[in-house]
Amino acid sequence: MTQSDTPQWPQMLDGFSDIAAQYDAVICDIWGVLHNGREPFQGVDAALKNYRDGGGKVLLLSNAPRPGQTALNRLDEIGNARTSYDDILTSGDATRTLLSELGAQGKKCHHVGPSKDGDLVAGLDIELVGKEDADVILFSGMYKETTETPDDYAEFLADILARNLPLICPNPDRQVQMGDKIIFCAGAVAEVYETMGGEVIWMGKPYPTVYARAKAMLAEMTGLEAPRLLAIGDGPKTDIPGAQEAGVDALFISGGLAGASGAKVDTAEDVAILLREENTLARFAIRHLTW
Repeated sequence: MTQSDTPQWPQMLDGFSDIAAQYDAVICDIWGVLHNGREPFQGVDAALKNYRDGGGKVLLLSNAPRPGQTALNRLDEIGNARTSYDDILTSGDATRTLLSELGAQGKKCHHVGPSKDGDLVAGLDIELVGKEDADVILFSGMYKETTETPDDYAEFLADILARNLPLICPNPDRQVQMGDKIIFCAGAVAEVYETMGGEVIWMGKPYPTVYARAKAMLAEMTGLEAPRLLAIGDGPKTDIPGAQEAGVDALFISGGLAGASGAKVDTAEDVAILLREENTLARFAIRHLTW
């Protein structure tokens, strides 16, 4: 079954085991699927381990603005089991490649983001400077990510727009769940900058480059030229439209970002209406990923 065959309303699943045998590999989001930013969702590790035990491959695909190894270390801290996945690909990995290329061209970069994103640029051959001397802006997130909003960066965006500086966004997510709160991500600021007329270089989901890389990795992992793929995610603006554009079936996790924000996602019709607002759709939906 391909995305073009997807019905307008998703099939509501009782558990991942309902459909697991239909797919050779999974492209799985992290935040909102594996955990809520503080603790794992109950049953998710077991569900993915069962899938892997049956021969399926799991590639984590994250908009985390940091290297994959750092993201894996964070999963260890939160408590997600390494037995639930095979490998990881982050937007931070792709961003580091881009920054290295810019550094080789003699470009200078100004980084805006919390201290935890420091290893996004660590060890790269690119000069980090103040915004007055920068050729490009790297915006990885809010300095105070639990309290700030895009409004706090209005003056900064106006300043860099006046200088026509491109903004690299290594995390296209607009919002994520942090425990019982919803916080803004780099994508929310980048979206404002783009609306203002600024140039944004988007890295990660839902943009096609990262899905092409994910498909290549899974073809190698499965040994199949065209493995049957399922994307699992909770982002109406990122995970689901990205999968649709890539021609991959999608399983929408309604209890992630949508559930935390108070959206009505109890029925297939509710989910369809929510996704339709983003001009996208999913083949399946479930509250949280359980077996």
